[in-house]
Amino acid sequence: LQSSGTEVDLKQRARWERKRSRTAKELVETEQKYLEQLDLVTTYFVTILKAKGTLQPAVREGIFGLLESIYCTSQILLLHLERGHLGLGLEGFCQKLELYGHYAENLEQAKKTLQEQVKKNKAFCRFKKLQESRPEFLGWQLEDLLPLPLQRLHHTIRSHENSMQLLRVQKLLKGQKTKVLTPERWYIQEGWLMVVPTKGEEVKRKMFFLFSDILVATKPCHPLHPLNSDKFSCQAIYPLSQCTVDKVFGHTQSQGGLLSLSFPHKTLLLMSSNQEDINNWYLNLTTAISSHHSPYEIQ
Repeated sequence: LQSSGTEVDLKQRARWERKRSRTAKELVETEQKYLEQLDLVTTYFVTILKAKGTLQPAVREGIFGLLESIYCTSQILLLHLERGHLGLGLEGFCQKLELYGHYAENLEQAKKTLQEQVKKNKAFCRFKKLQESRPEFLGWQLEDLLPLPLQRLHHTIRSHENSMQLLRVQKLLKGQKTKVLTPERWYIQEGWLMVVPTKGEEVKRKMFFLFSDILVATKPCHPLHPLNSDKFSCQAIYPLSQCTVDKVFGHTQSQGGLLSLSFPHKTLLLMSSNQEDINNWYLNLTTAISSHHSPYEIQ
């Protein structure tokens, strides 16, 4: 039986590793695609317009602003992502957020300036159409590409906030065995729940951390421990890919409720005396279980 359990565990770890690699790869590919689009603007518009002098420098700045600086920032972020340094990359990226703030403030005016130049500057209008007809543009117009940095920013900030949550939880856990900080994982919720034993043992209060793919059960370290008094010791990690969840009670407006989490080799009964709390756990668990293959969908 021990051998069989170990085999199941190894298979599960292999699945997680494949999923982690796949999601990390998708993250890199998304950033590469975004950079390719930005590169079209910097290479075929900004750089050539500087050389040709088709637009006055002030007008050119009015349309493209800090786009070249934003492009450089994204290049550095991609370099970190390709090396698997998500946290480091996002930390550096967030130090450059001021660039995006200025870019956002100027975007509407940039669009107006662009429209004006298309109408009154025939040389620029011809140049713009010629560049947009290149096969690399895939039918995009300059107007489509200018808002891209702000669209990408929303996703990147969300990734950064998530990384900070993962890092915080990682620091809360004693030791290095439990690896919380991985590229594909999204933090969802944490809190105290009572674990109801299936046999006649006493109910135990534990701290749970819910992520997009796992539920982590922990207990607080001893309050007098010289190093870990404010930390938690990991007791179990439950993969959501193998989980179903049901409300045992808690459907009414009674005080609290009980959730039953079923795994292939274990059933976990979790209780809270707070009705809103148990409803929130139920909602987040069911959402995570149904969406664990698409962690970006989890709010």
